[in-house]
Amino acid sequence: MELSPKKLLNFDNTEIAFRNKSNNELNAAYWLFKMISSNFLTKVGPPITNFFLNIGLPIKGIIKATIFKHFCGGETIAECEHTIQQLALGRVGTILDYSVEGEEEEEVFDFTCAEIIRTIERAVGDKRIPITVFKVTGIGRFGLLEKLDAKKELSPVEQAEFDRVKQRCEKICRTAFEKNVPIMVDAEETWIQDTIDELAIDMMRLFNQKSIIVYNTYQMYRHDKLADMKADHLIARASGFILGVKMVRGAYMEKERKRAEEMGYPSPIQPDKASSDRDYDASLNYCMEHINEIAIVCGTHNEESCRALAQLLDANNVAHDHPHVYFAQLLGMSDNLSFNLSDAGYNVTKYVPYGPIKAVMPYLFRRAQENTSIAGQTSRELGLIMKEKQRRRL
Repeated sequence: MELSPKKLLNFDNTEIAFRNKSNNELNAAYWLFKMISSNFLTKVGPPITNFFLNIGLPIKGIIKATIFKHFCGGETIAECEHTIQQLALGRVGTILDYSVEGEEEEEVFDFTCAEIIRTIERAVGDKRIPITVFKVTGIGRFGLLEKLDAKKELSPVEQAEFDRVKQRCEKICRTAFEKNVPIMVDAEETWIQDTIDELAIDMMRLFNQKSIIVYNTYQMYRHDKLADMKADHLIARASGFILGVKMVRGAYMEKERKRAEEMGYPSPIQPDKASSDRDYDASLNYCMEHINEIAIVCGTHNEESCRALAQLLDANNVAHDHPHVYFAQLLGMSDNLSFNLSDAGYNVTKYVPYGPIKAVMPYLFRRAQENTSIAGQTSRELGLIMKEKQRRRL
């Protein structure tokens, strides 16, 4: 008889968590998280780094050897190969994430679309890359999406621009369908999310009829997203497609609250963390109740949520490696979750961001700020690294 997940899963097992890290890599991670733990560094780092990069000082090499190396796979798909191999040694899959953002030009959107398709093509036939991902703002202008969400009429030029966004989105998802490589549509700010949701549902209606290809992302730190996910499930059931759900807590809380306050509308964010946790766990339960109709990627660094989903799988007699259930964490964070889950037979993936260093800097700064703003995240990472250093007598 199989042991319960509670006995199988030990998220404090640092030998499993860090077994693919050399002593030098472990020491480098220790010093990096020590630096990140400085709120001062996290706040002043972005403007100082951007200044140095803009005036051409040789800081790029320092960044690439430290924070970039820890949180990113490389500047190109080819440079990610080492990370793909290292993760695969621990039976953890790679999600290649081209992390260039905040662009405005059509030629950049066309290039990004082509690059996302290259990640899909790279994943074909390689079980080490089970899922891919993209952001709609990578292939379309933020201001255009914002106007659509606000229900403002588009000019003929803007309508043609949005038609190109939809064409890029469909080209990406059609390639994923033809190559049989699932792809996730990432969530973004609430004031552009309705348009993204509509695109994602349209893509699921086209490509999720027989198997899971397209996932949409639901941010459970929003108080309306549990209801939205359930409503989308009813749409999927009525239309005969599988609903793809990537479930996260969310990534834009401070920005969302600030904008709501400045513009005088009710905050879309949950009143407290307990409410986010409640809806996240409720969504896990709901998805497991409908596991044949919903495929889920549980994107979280929360130990209790990981344990809860593991227990739900056993309670519902669902295999640990069921193709409709994946766990996902970010590269460089929560290795204790990723590798201990994979060691217990669950499907696990890591987001592996890549791209030119200067273009990926916004992503890296968010990771550093996230580690200092999430209660206990940095100290948790440091504590686990220190425990493994002591085990190795480093």
